[in-house]
Amino acid sequence: MIKNFFKHNYAKIREINKKYAHPNVEISKGIKFSLLTLRLYLIFLVLLLLYKFITLVR
Repeated sequence: MIKNFFKHNYAKIREINKKYAHPNVEISKGIKFSLLTLRLYLIFLVLLLLYKFITLVR
């Protein structure tokens, strides 16, 4: 069923993927900074979780 869907709509899917391959959204410096801060915070949380897991196992 899924195979037939992709077989019949392959050209449409390729066209849509080409159209949206590169986003046309402009991001301000404030948004870039906020996203960077959020990324660093999430990395910190993962590292903290790993640290707590490692020290709890011992």
